Amino acid sequence: MPHSTRFPQPPNTKKATTPDDLPPDGPPEQTPDGPPEQTPDGPPEQTPDGPPEQTPDDATPDDTAAGTAAPAGSTSDLDGGSTSTAATGSTTDATGSTADADPSTADASPSTADASPSSGDAGPSTGDAVPDEDVMGGGWRDRYPAVARTVTSVVTVAAAVLVLVALLLPNQLTRLTPGEFLRIPVEGIFGAALLLLLPPKARRVAAVVAGVGLGLRTLLNCLDMGFYSVLARPFDPVLDWILFDDAESFLKDSIGQAGAIGAVIGVVVLVLALLVLMTLAVVRLSRLMVRHSAVATRTTLVLGTVWITCAALGVQLAGVPVASTNTADLVQDSAQRLRASLADQQVFAKEAGVDAFRDTPPDQLLTGLRGKDVIFTFIESYGRSAIADPAMASQVDAVLKDGTKRLRKAGFASRSAWLTSPTAGGGSWLAHSTFMSGLWIKNQQRYRTVTSSDRMTLTDAFKRSRAWRTAGIMPGVTRSWPEGKFYGLDHVYDTHHLGYKGPQFSWSRVPDQYSLSAFERLEHGKPHHKPLMSEIILVSSHNPWAPIPKMIGWDELGDGSVYHAIKKAGKDPKEVWKDPAQVRTEYRRAIQYSLHSLISYMEKYGNKNTVLVFLGDHQPVPTVTGENASRDVPVALVAHDPAVLDRISGWGWQKGLKPGPKTPVWRMDTFRDRFLTAYGPRPGATPPRRAH
Repeated sequence: MPHSTRFPQPPNTKKATTPDDLPPDGPPEQTPDGPPEQTPDGPPEQTPDGPPEQTPDDATPDDTAAGTAAPAGSTSDLDGGSTSTAATGSTTDATGSTADADPSTADASPSTADASPSSGDAGPSTGDAVPDEDVMGGGWRDRYPAVARTVTSVVTVAAAVLVLVALLLPNQLTRLTPGEFLRIPVEGIFGAALLLLLPPKARRVAAVVAGVGLGLRTLLNCLDMGFYSVLARPFDPVLDWILFDDAESFLKDSIGQAGAIGAVIGVVVLVLALLVLMTLAVVRLSRLMVRHSAVATRTTLVLGTVWITCAALGVQLAGVPVASTNTADLVQDSAQRLRASLADQQVFAKEAGVDAFRDTPPDQLLTGLRGKDVIFTFIESYGRSAIADPAMASQVDAVLKDGTKRLRKAGFASRSAWLTSPTAGGGSWLAHSTFMSGLWIKNQQRYRTVTSSDRMTLTDAFKRSRAWRTAGIMPGVTRSWPEGKFYGLDHVYDTHHLGYKGPQFSWSRVPDQYSLSAFERLEHGKPHHKPLMSEIILVSSHNPWAPIPKMIGWDELGDGSVYHAIKKAGKDPKEVWKDPAQVRTEYRRAIQYSLHSLISYMEKYGNKNTVLVFLGDHQPVPTVTGENASRDVPVALVAHDPAVLDRISGWGWQKGLKPGPKTPVWRMDTFRDRFLTAYGPRPGATPPRRAH
């Protein structure tokens, strides 16, 4: 409450009004034609102990502000605009709000200042208003009416813009064009009509519910934008919440603990602010429509007519239909995806129940590879765009062609093709599990289900045969990884067990060349009584692709300390990501580095028993690939023994490390069965069909 000085009050010399003095049906009778009568010859008569009694004509400005003789002006309220007390006769409450008052009764209540006697003394009449601390001090609206009117108008316009943007907001960044926001939303028309028809109590509830709902829809649209820009798909409200933990870990690795905490706090504040502001905006607009119901009704009818006309004629503006059903379409799409996600568990259980190799005896598994050291290697974000995009193709193709020649010189031959990944932009573990399990693992629910099952993976088949020892090199794993058992790995070397003492390259904790060197030191280079099957994940080509390691001599690696100078000379990812063209350039350089590392390793450490299968896990983010890119990734098989490649002669794969545009494209989940069939006891046989 603003502080104000208490004015001395003149003694009340009038006789207190009693209930018996009041007319039976209403307030005291007032003079019909003007202010109270004044004495003809001078100022009003003064009482012995105080100042002269003031009439309305002599009222001070403070009395006027207190409402003793308010001019026919505007009375500001909370809900936008100003209402003319002279024109409507409506009264305001302590807050100045007449919101949700029934229009039919807005003008029916005359001033009752003299109608309610108080305990002990009758209440002062309008003409004898006693200065009050609240009244004399006044609010800022009374002291600065022009400013109040301006602020009220600005807030109301802002509320209308916020609601309009929310109704027209698309769920993909590529659709954020001016034309999207120059449309007429049918949801707004129906919402306005409903609020005008509802009674006051139901209208208040409906406005709050609509505001919260619109805020949640806007939040989902923003999540969709993020998922489309990174994973090239919309957000799944049932299955994707767990990914926020991975996003937080990615931020921590990229910008540090403090930056990640700040980002999380900022996101939480923005979400709460969005929900609160959207609700307040809808409530404010609903009150404004009720106070101006005639104008609001006419406007709603006109907009409805225009919308129907534009929809019937197919009118477009900047290539976008003027008649918008954006929010309704997005809600319907979300509902369909929600139903599909809820039903996916049963669908996947049926698919996982079919396994053509479940009962294969161990001695009949992978008989065509007995005695070979088999290496399965995933190159992070190595997708078709790295080979097919004209902006990158020439440089990456040169690495693959040169690598093919170098490997051929070392006695190796190779074949290549394409696989279609279940994910893009991220979610590498979904691709890994799809490739190894022979099941289409497209979401986190499927991943949890399959990794907790006894499904035989491709790597596990080597272990079940009892003919190989198995190991995994996982430089991206930083904590307990129980999935290692699912993949049939006897030993897993995570980031803490590789002996690396060098710096972290953004998300990538260990450079690829060092990971391969550690693999040679810890497993492949050691003598064992069994051949080795290994799974290696190369992560230097992981987003954000800056700074990037560089190739050095294998005997210079040591414990990795040499990389401190290399990182210092690299680029800052924050600077790189300011320019999409530079992002694509650094992505290409990262892929080149990973390929160089793997090819060089095979040259130096590969032998006549080495078999290498390497592939990409998924395409990079749309910033690199552009919109609507395929989900294809290259896959290649390299072997020294010609008999190994003879087993896949019927696959139609292309010679060399680079697959051609007409090379076969398989779904990634089909590789397991094809591979187990090709290298099983029936070479070249067609793999058993799986029910879908």
